[in-house]
Amino acid sequence: MESIQYIERNSGDILEEHVPSKGMLKWLYSSLLGKASLHLLFKRKIFSALGGWYMNTRLSKKRIDNFILANKIDLSNYIISDSKLYKNFNDFFYRKIKAEIRPIANGIVSPADGKLLAFQTIKDVNSFFVKGSEFTVESFLNDKELADKYADGAMLIVRLAPADYHRFHFPADGKISKSKRIKGNYFSVSPLALRKNLEIFCQNHRVYSTLSTKKFGKILICEVGATLVGSIIQTTAENTHVKSGDEKGYFAFGGSTIVLLFEKGKVNLAQDLLDNTKNGLETSIMMGESINQ
Repeated sequence: MESIQYIERNSGDILEEHVPSKGMLKWLYSSLLGKASLHLLFKRKIFSALGGWYMNTRLSKKRIDNFILANKIDLSNYIISDSKLYKNFNDFFYRKIKAEIRPIANGIVSPADGKLLAFQTIKDVNSFFVKGSEFTVESFLNDKELADKYADGAMLIVRLAPADYHRFHFPADGKISKSKRIKGNYFSVSPLALRKNLEIFCQNHRVYSTLSTKKFGKILICEVGATLVGSIIQTTAENTHVKSGDEKGYFAFGGSTIVLLFEKGKVNLAQDLLDNTKNGLETSIMMGESINQ
């Protein structure tokens, strides 16, 4: 299976991403037996729920130190810097970062740490992925009227790998709406899986809300679950005013994705992010970094 390369934004270097369970993903998404297993077991809520249950037990605590070493995580960046003080793996997984580590830029900012794809219009999305896996806003939101508001607007996809900081934040100042949950499956959101079938975004469990802003219109924020994501937790009260960079919530264990949709003409995305995406590469991003011009 092909390697996954991305651009490190600050240096401009092209790096190769370490993909956990790469062999398993290749088997699940490329072989006949793997695809059958994927649909019979791995995509189902019970599989992810059992994984989430285990990660909440004290037994999972023994996995923390090996995970830190394998992924070169610097715990000094986090409020709890001693791995022994975490109650279980999930407690460590959605650890809180020190505020000074992620300064908040002006304008619209990335809601999370991860790898980012940027599209100035929705019609550009399908050209990035393989043919036959067309993405539509209507199927993603399961709401035609709402989808019409964003049909010709910009779109950002921020993919969080298991080693990333897994709390997500608001991309701008505004008032956040009530969240709406769309039940679905729990396919992997690894780029190896997404390039096989972009419809994963329209099939997975997801939660969305809208952030009403003065400068950038109504920004739709959607958190997408994936294999072994036990929960998507919202920590901010609905219908309240928030500041750019304020915490919105967190993901329990697993890879995850945040999708931002913008109304047509409300935002011009940063050119480097657009160029990297057109060249078929994700860009590494940190929560709080500017993503518009």
